[in-house]
Amino acid sequence: MWQNKNVWILLTGEFVAGLGLWLGIIGNLEFMQEKVPSDFMKAVILAIGLLAGVAIGPYAGRVTDQVKKKTVMIVAGLARAISVIFMLVAIQTGSVLWMVVFLILIQTAAAFYFPALQAAIPLVVKEKELLQMNGIHMNVSTLSRVLGTAIAGIFLVMMSLSTMYILSLGAYLILVIFTFFLAIDEPTVSVAHRSKAESGFKHLFPIIKQLPIVTMTLIMTMVPLLFIGGFNLLVISISELQDNPLIKSWIYTAEGLSFMIGAFTVKRLSRKQSPYTILFLFSFIIGLSQLLLFFANSPILSVVAFAVFGFSVGCFFPTAATIFQTRVPKEYHGRFFSFRNMLDRIIFQVVLLLTGLMLDLIGLQMMSVIFGIMSMAITAIFFFKYRQNVYVKPLNVDVS
Repeated sequence: MWQNKNVWILLTGEFVAGLGLWLGIIGNLEFMQEKVPSDFMKAVILAIGLLAGVAIGPYAGRVTDQVKKKTVMIVAGLARAISVIFMLVAIQTGSVLWMVVFLILIQTAAAFYFPALQAAIPLVVKEKELLQMNGIHMNVSTLSRVLGTAIAGIFLVMMSLSTMYILSLGAYLILVIFTFFLAIDEPTVSVAHRSKAESGFKHLFPIIKQLPIVTMTLIMTMVPLLFIGGFNLLVISISELQDNPLIKSWIYTAEGLSFMIGAFTVKRLSRKQSPYTILFLFSFIIGLSQLLLFFANSPILSVVAFAVFGFSVGCFFPTAATIFQTRVPKEYHGRFFSFRNMLDRIIFQVVLLLTGLMLDLIGLQMMSVIFGIMSMAITAIFFFKYRQNVYVKPLNVDVS
């Protein structure tokens, strides 16, 4: 796998673009802290961008199945770079409205880019290498997040927000350049397949229904999203609760490093445990990490909570991604990953708005208890419901 130049191109491009992404995200949080006092209004602003991604999702899925993945990734990468210009306008004018335009454009571009990327990975590595590739790819993304947030914290002191976004723009352009060098062996799309792809999700849903393990995995991914959906708002709230701006960097760093350890650990776990054992176990632990945030006024325990969460999702998501890539037929990958992207965004919106509202009404600590109990209850219900179903078989992927 390491002799495959496509692997290096994807990983290097992801790392550079990830640095730019997290420079922008920290910049977004800083801008909103200055301009938007209400947590709920922060959530509404972020949700508007997610809604744009959901709206374009069905079309993005059709395009990804009809057009070469490389082409989709290049065009989407250029769109992400162009969107940064509108954030620069927002900073210069002090207008939150221009930030909303920026969020709409960048989320629309992401609705095309990420399904194409997920569909491209099985085309550049062998099936037995997928779990390892997914874990490494997520680790590279996480490493860029850890370094990006740390660098952003330093840059906030050293330079203006505009300069940070210019650096973010440069990172997106570098990603586009790297993508040009991809050499993906994509089969020619037949007329029959093109006509099926044009029908959107109509042909996808019967396929999903015939794959119970895929349906179950889709449902189980909702549990970590209960935490991730309001992640940035939680970080802001903890920072304000402790009156400590630096805690944001510590939280992102702890969660990111733990995610990387988890993504390396999951390959060994998968040799002895079925994918569903891994999913249910770490889904339950995610609930425990949410309960730990009841002690968010303690810097140590708040960092520990995010570290536990990071390790859990580091094991959870590579396993889920490998199930999707191996069980769903490749000709449906574009629409499937677009559908999953839409589902994630819808859950994100609901959780984001709910998190903002609950932070305003009952506060961080009581909200964490409610979300933790919900996550553990959902996990327990599905575990006892599906443990009796013999069709949930171990994932047939060689991890040797």
